[in-house]
Amino acid sequence: MSIRNVVACNTLIACRAQNGFSEGALDYNMMKMAGFSPDKITFVSVISSCSELATLGQGRQIHEEAIKTGASTVIGVISSLISMYSRCGCLDESVKAFLEREEANVVLWSSMIAAYGFHGKGEEAIELFNRMDPVGLDANDVTFLSLLYACSHCGLKDKGLQFFNLMIEKYRLEPQLEHYTCVVDLLGRSGCLEEAEGFIRTMPVKKDAIIWKTSLSACKIHKNADIAKRIAEEVLRLDPQDSAPYVLLSNIQASAKRWQDVSEVRKVMRDRRVKKEPGISWFEVKNQVHQFCMGDKSHPQSMEIDMYLKEMTWEMKLRGYVPDTGYVLHDMDAEEKEHNLAHHSEKLAIAFALMNTPEGVPIRVMKNLCLQ
Repeated sequence: MSIRNVVACNTLIACRAQNGFSEGALDYNMMKMAGFSPDKITFVSVISSCSELATLGQGRQIHEEAIKTGASTVIGVISSLISMYSRCGCLDESVKAFLEREEANVVLWSSMIAAYGFHGKGEEAIELFNRMDPVGLDANDVTFLSLLYACSHCGLKDKGLQFFNLMIEKYRLEPQLEHYTCVVDLLGRSGCLEEAEGFIRTMPVKKDAIIWKTSLSACKIHKNADIAKRIAEEVLRLDPQDSAPYVLLSNIQASAKRWQDVSEVRKVMRDRRVKKEPGISWFEVKNQVHQFCMGDKSHPQSMEIDMYLKEMTWEMKLRGYVPDTGYVLHDMDAEEKEHNLAHHSEKLAIAFALMNTPEGVPIRVMKNLCLQ
């Protein structure tokens, strides 16, 4: 562009953030180099990116900048801060950002309910919801989405179903696909796999691959290979090139020791040329994000990390650790299975973190694969 302005810069940063390029969204120095000052729109995008990457150090720096410019009092910025601190494991700082607000707003209350749910504080999320009416706030569809999420992640099945019905009957809100997906997750985590499947098949909105994958993930948790096979067929009918259902189904079959079924799933993947998305983990230290992938030797400390992992695994075994190789493919020998387990991306990230951070400092590792 021959002429740039704040709007153009904000659009580029927001587009990066919304399309999964969170690292790029953090690089907003181009605005300052061009003589532009970040505004409230900029801060919402870059704080959201810090939330996705769990880069607490950079998030705090950006928070300080927002305070200096006066943008920290904007509803959208506060909501982003609540989410960012929550995802970085700092629930107390989420609460602090929420309490320092200047006005009651349904967006902020919904964000705080979601933050409680993310940390397994289901009762606190429900208590906060119950305080909305007395302060004159009407819950909206986002509020109930946050509430259902909290109930799902805290094992509050009956409460969650009550809130789903309350949303429809009292608040006259029409559930969207996301609400139905939360209910499926709620049922699945509670072990009600058949009920979850029936709920999906009878719901009045169009199904997508995500809601079926949510049910498939529950089948993995509860090791139900029979229902998993039916669910996987529905996912693959909608998105045959998605690697997640193949991997989930293969893992479920492996845990049930159905090795023939595992081989068939792998053959279908090869025939359809489906490639498994590699597991990636990342960790922030000194405001720099380090990325790890199994088998990748490109990190400058790769050799040291490998040696540290061996020492750590040996010490863990002395203390009674036994590797769970149930999900590892059966055509590997025991030593190879253990090697793969010991070199998962998150273990590489944890080893690097232990090597490069002082004792007692929290370790925050982010992953790209949630369902698998």
